[in-house]
Amino acid sequence: MQIRPAAALTGALIGMSALFLPTAAAQADGHPHHHTVTVAHRGASGYAPENTLAAVDAADELGIDWVENDVQRTKDGELIVMHDTTLSRTTNVEEVFPDRAPWNISDFTLDEIEKLDAGSWFGADFQGETVPTLEEYMDRVSDNHQKLLLELKSPELYPGIERQTLRELRREGWLDHRHKRRLIVQSFNAEAMRTVHRLRPDVKTGFLGTPAVADLPEYAEFSDQINPSYKTIDADYVAAVRAVDGAHGKPLEVYTWTVNDGPSAVSVAGMGVNGIITNKPDVVRDALDDAS
Repeated sequence: MQIRPAAALTGALIGMSALFLPTAAAQADGHPHHHTVTVAHRGASGYAPENTLAAVDAADELGIDWVENDVQRTKDGELIVMHDTTLSRTTNVEEVFPDRAPWNISDFTLDEIEKLDAGSWFGADFQGETVPTLEEYMDRVSDNHQKLLLELKSPELYPGIERQTLRELRREGWLDHRHKRRLIVQSFNAEAMRTVHRLRPDVKTGFLGTPAVADLPEYAEFSDQINPSYKTIDADYVAAVRAVDGAHGKPLEVYTWTVNDGPSAVSVAGMGVNGIITNKPDVVRDALDDAS
């Protein structure tokens, strides 16, 4: 199958009255208010260093059920949680290992990465926060009774990471019947999502991006969600996505990113999205509650 490049779409404001018209998905969701899931992007990354255990706990303290993270692999084959493919932006790697530029994750062992400070860049209160392994991250999410939107970040750099991640999820109990309802695996890489669906067709998957409407049936063969930037969508696009049944026979969902202010959250919720991914989940949740 040939998947054409994602087509960016121009967003359009819709009437405020639409904010008060529940979609079929909202009615099925059963929430008493706005029916839109709020997902803490890289944890509550507006309040704690992204992709750390502190960010998971910050989301929990705000009462947010869903957290999102990014998974990559070290030189010695261990899975860690970090967004960038290099260590330089969110750790002190340039100080600890000054001669190791460009500081790619894949050039460092887990032992070396665990020596780094992944919190001080964000604030002095987080000095000494470490880069978590995927196992540590999942344990904290489990301890907090939260749910996980797991992104395979740049899987093309890490051959076999799809199978390895699924193996780790299974070992930690995240592929049993109870946990599978609390897990979504997503990626910008369509082939990675195809591989995850082939290996574990029971796992819910999402494609990150804004495919052309004509291509949606092809993505639906291996996806349950289409998860675009909120700047690339409008109500018509969301409706077109929702009109297609995904890999598990239910209408494709839309989780959009990264929305950090109330008015934008209200606008995209009015388009009919199922979820909003945000650095400030309390701001988004409260704005949606107020609007409803």
